Amino acid sequence: MERKIVKVKSLSEMHQKLGYPAPKHPLISVLDTSQLEVPASAVGSRTTSDLYMISIKDKNCGMEYGRNSFDFNEGVMVFSAPGQVYTSTREMQRGDVHGWMLHFHPDLIRNTHLAEAMDDYSFFNYDVYEALHLSAEEEQTVNDCIANIKHEYEQRIDNHSQRVIVSNLELLLNYSLRFYERQFNTRTGRSKDVVSAFEKSLKAYYKEQKALELGLPAIEGFAAEANLSKHYFSDLIKKETGRSPKDHINEFIVDRAKNMLIGSELTVSEIAYDLGFNYPHYFTRLFKTKTGKTPVEYRSAN
Repeated sequence: MERKIVKVKSLSEMHQKLGYPAPKHPLISVLDTSQLEVPASAVGSRTTSDLYMISIKDKNCGMEYGRNSFDFNEGVMVFSAPGQVYTSTREMQRGDVHGWMLHFHPDLIRNTHLAEAMDDYSFFNYDVYEALHLSAEEEQTVNDCIANIKHEYEQRIDNHSQRVIVSNLELLLNYSLRFYERQFNTRTGRSKDVVSAFEKSLKAYYKEQKALELGLPAIEGFAAEANLSKHYFSDLIKKETGRSPKDHINEFIVDRAKNMLIGSELTVSEIAYDLGFNYPHYFTRLFKTKTGKTPVEYRSAN
């Protein structure tokens, strides 16, 4: 029988569940993973939380994240957003894993610039196998940010504490963006293969008339074909081409629509349905956005 998912709502609950002392700050903490223990009774337990998590671990930690293994043979940096599910897969003794885990509650950044910018850090929604692999120098940089955060909340909390902590947290995330970009760059051969496969799959989608049955092509489907998460796939395509997958799809649809408008006698509604739109006015809106003309105006002008 599958165990139920335990919901952790606060930092205090997370510390208690993991067997650590009470946090020194109510909304953020850094835990030493060398002190982490997983008893036999906890193996198979499933947990979700209201917290953001950032971690560095040096090797296999016996954890599943969603449906993917959280096991590595080298130091990696992993991010997760509130609502992700974790499963303990094996017993673990103190000293088995080295690194740190940072947890913070969304209330920490509420009404701050960082709260407005969180959507920019799409790596919080990457799958675990898309983790950030750091060089020794990069790892030292993020460890310095962590040390600053920990030092600040371990001191007497005053009117400046939140601003200083959030500033260091934002710096950590911005460094992570930079390092992920480096990782994309160093894997450019693989990236080009993904882009090429995406373009071929998009053409095949319409050649095989899948739009008639399935509707407009979904980014999730192309990402799954590449064995990537939607967010990682989207970031990879944009980094390699300068355009998002959605832009690629829309431009392909509009180009195909132009050919159909000029080369056939199909009505605008028939073309819209052939392209996968449930409602023709959505097609008209997209076409005008991209060309400056309605489909009827474009057909008349050509």
